[in-house]
Amino acid sequence: SRQLHYKAKWYGRTIKEASTFAPSSQTCHVCGNKHAEVKNLSIRMWTCPVCFTLHDRDRNAAQNIKAMAL
Repeated sequence: SRQLHYKAKWYGRTIKEASTFAPSSQTCHVCGNKHAEVKNLSIRMWTCPVCFTLHDRDRNAAQNIKAMAL
């Protein structure tokens, strides 16, 4: 992490970090609903009970982390 921050400063870049405990895979990136049952790591695909979007756990988390950085 220290080296990453050093290189970012060297190249004039900014690093934004998401909290380790942010519920990125449990939160629907479409409507923002947090679906606590998805906390179980064996659940790889899930449907949001509010907007009915089908999510791949990892892709959904990536979308949420990207949105945190913007």
